[in-house]
Amino acid sequence: MRQEEFSRVRASVSQQCGNRVIIQLDRGRNKVDIQKGILQKAYPSVFTVLVDDEKQENPPQLLSFSYTDIITKDIRMKLC
Repeated sequence: MRQEEFSRVRASVSQQCGNRVIIQLDRGRNKVDIQKGILQKAYPSVFTVLVDDEKQENPPQLLSFSYTDIITKDIRMKLC
C-alpha cells in the first residue's frame, strides 16, 4: 500500500462527509452485509458512519472503518 493511495482515499472520504452512503461489508465466506447511513466524520486513520435501521426497531449505530478497509476492498462504499 502506497502513501499516495492512502492519502487519495482519505481525501475522497473527507469530501463526502455529511452525505448518505451505502456500505457493502465483506464478512467472509460469501457473506455480505449491506447498510445505509450518513458519513459522519473523517479522522486521520478512520472514518465514521451513522447507520440507521430501516425497520426502526434498532437505534442508530455509529460504525467506524479504516481507510485500508476501502483499499483492501473489505468494504465498498457508494453515494446514495
